[in-house]
Amino acid sequence: MKHNAGINHSRMSILACGVALLAAGAAYAADDEPAQPAYIVFDTGPAGGSFAFGSGINNAGWVSGAISTASGSLHAALYLPGNVIDLGTLGGTNSAVEWPVKNNRGVVVGIAESATPDPNGEAFSCADFIPVTGTTCLPFIWQQTTGMQQLPLLGGNNGFATGVNNAGVAVGWAETAVHDPTCTHPQQVLQFLAVEWGPGAGEKRVLPPWPGDSTSAATAINDSGQVVGISGDCGDAVGAFSARHALLWQNGYPVRLPTLGGGGWNTPMAINNSGAAAGFSDTPGDVVGGVLTANFQAALWPAGGGIVNLHALSGDVMAEATGINDRGQVIGTSFAASGASRAFLWQNSKIYDLNTLVPANSALYMVGTGDINDHGDITGEACVVASGCTVFHTFVAIPAPGAASASQNQNEDQQASMSVADPRILKQHLHLGHPGAAHIGGD
Repeated sequence: MKHNAGINHSRMSILACGVALLAAGAAYAADDEPAQPAYIVFDTGPAGGSFAFGSGINNAGWVSGAISTASGSLHAALYLPGNVIDLGTLGGTNSAVEWPVKNNRGVVVGIAESATPDPNGEAFSCADFIPVTGTTCLPFIWQQTTGMQQLPLLGGNNGFATGVNNAGVAVGWAETAVHDPTCTHPQQVLQFLAVEWGPGAGEKRVLPPWPGDSTSAATAINDSGQVVGISGDCGDAVGAFSARHALLWQNGYPVRLPTLGGGGWNTPMAINNSGAAAGFSDTPGDVVGGVLTANFQAALWPAGGGIVNLHALSGDVMAEATGINDRGQVIGTSFAASGASRAFLWQNSKIYDLNTLVPANSALYMVGTGDINDHGDITGEACVVASGCTVFHTFVAIPAPGAASASQNQNEDQQASMSVADPRILKQHLHLGHPGAAHIGGD
């Protein structure tokens, strides 16, 4: 209660300051249209190195993600107003929180390297999210009282935790001891399955793949216990054909979600407490001659069924949604053909470049998103404009009441000048993998 009171007070103070900054130049939308959203964006700083990002933000305003350290490694981090906590590792070099974590009790899950060499020499899923050093990559849960602890595996050597609800039930995926012939050697050797951990210590339950598939992975869980994720071939454990099917698990049983018609990269990233999910899905034409080339668009799976194509921002070619709140607002990242990226907000059936909703001449350019909480606060990754967009920090964007705040043309000109984003952005925000070609069936 003490922490929440302080956080809420800090949030309101920042919001009041932001409203004052906006008041002089605010332009209101026409009476017959909803007011254009407006945001104030804040730089949380790198806290050690020159690179940081936010993946999750809960209703208390706590942001989880990662920071680069002075030694050059990447560590999972928890941002509280005025404080950054380095969550450490499980004995290895690197760790991170890579998925939206909405737990309002300060529980965080993610991935961390151990000090144990991987016996199969696998890259596993972690290689597309953190620097890897040849050791095993493990799912972790962090709490203030216990610090970082490993979550149980399923007989293999690696695992990945993505989300945790307010009951303390976490989800992700873990390797089994089964050598899966659909894996792409040598990157991946062992089968992996979606898993649900807790709420008790040591508890684990497998969430099975869609019938006929060999692997599954869970990406998010809501407070009702609904879980979303993917199912397909093993591949190299970073999406592609391992995301042949998008799934919703109800009471542990898989239900197939519709897609936009593509053969892979069909991935729900987040689910709200109404059962609506957001993520991305390939469109027809992604598989030619057995080769899968990503062409996904941001997608919304409404609670009542079906799928809605949210599309990319104008001029861009691909997009993914990364977060959804209980108000139905969706945030995500839109990609140009060059690989340059920018953050977007979708609400009231309209998509906005988030950079056009902040004051002109912002010190930050928002290149990727993590999550949005029920207040509408957004976190993700932004480049520091003064650095020439070579330095990347975590941002927090807080909504201001009712008015447009930015010179849209100026922000669009700024975006056009940033023709190539740092390649790390593309990798870290294309969740469960990269948009390169993949081949059907293992080797």
